[in-house]
Amino acid sequence: MVNIIIEECIPYIRGVLEPVANVTYLPASGITHDAMMDADALVTRTRTRVDAALLAGTRCRFVATATIGTDHIDLEWCRENGVTVVNAPGCNAPAVAQYVLSSIMHCRPELPSALTLGIVGVGHVGSIVARWAEGLGMRTLLCDPPRARREGSAKFTSLADLAANSDIITFHTPLTRNGTDPTFHLCDASLLAAMRKRPMIINAARGAVVDNNALLQALRDNLISDTAIDCWEHEPDINLALLGKSLVATPHIAGYSRQGKIRATRMAVDALTQFFGFPPGKWDNENLEVPQTVTAMQIVESYDPATDSLRLRLDPRGFERQRNHYRLREEPL
Repeated sequence: MVNIIIEECIPYIRGVLEPVANVTYLPASGITHDAMMDADALVTRTRTRVDAALLAGTRCRFVATATIGTDHIDLEWCRENGVTVVNAPGCNAPAVAQYVLSSIMHCRPELPSALTLGIVGVGHVGSIVARWAEGLGMRTLLCDPPRARREGSAKFTSLADLAANSDIITFHTPLTRNGTDPTFHLCDASLLAAMRKRPMIINAARGAVVDNNALLQALRDNLISDTAIDCWEHEPDINLALLGKSLVATPHIAGYSRQGKIRATRMAVDALTQFFGFPPGKWDNENLEVPQTVTAMQIVESYDPATDSLRLRLDPRGFERQRNHYRLREEPL
């Protein structure tokens, strides 16, 4: 039988693959080269670094990450060594949109129609943020250079114009260090110095998309008004000074809805069963459709980031524990 290693914190997966494979559940720290020697497949999350050090010389030929991001995976090495990699694009997009709008409601309770929201990265998450925000009456500015090149620039704006004209700026890009549009420290000291309206900055993308030291200095220099940070540089060893000055500060749980976790697990399992030719996994027929619009009341009642922020402030060293044992919330369905 096929041997599968699964990170033990992935929800809704126990019992699904056992009928067709030998399944072992391990903590992220236990997913080592030795553990992977006789494994044919790995299902993991962002805390496992998947590269030559983990997989070289092992039997593994398939990796599924139950996450949107893949920056924890050496994709080039996997491609060159015959390891198929799949992720779960869009799985938690509604939950992240919920987080963003809840953070805005928490920090800027004035009428949404008075606000201009700048969205950097208009993929799965950014598109829902834009649609829901516009439904609440906000003006949106969209910055996505790859899409602008493909689709034309008519509905997109430059990062410089977005920085100058937004009351709130939220980031929803992958983390890339090379290529035409690298996003490492996309929000840096120079961009923060160009802000004209002292905007609120939200990062629920990847920690290093925003230079955390520069963000802290911008708060101290009064260049920006507020911050809502879910993704931090150097997690779980986060910047404690920035934690203290952020109105919303959470342990990388923006996408942690129950529905989002179900989507991610299903996408990972479905890809694995297709790869190995197993019968499809059996799932409950729960409605996971994303609403076209939401009301302000639905957002406010579905999630309040203040509780998670207080918990992290009281116990910043518990970042990883709070993340791993987070009580999954309901999306505004």
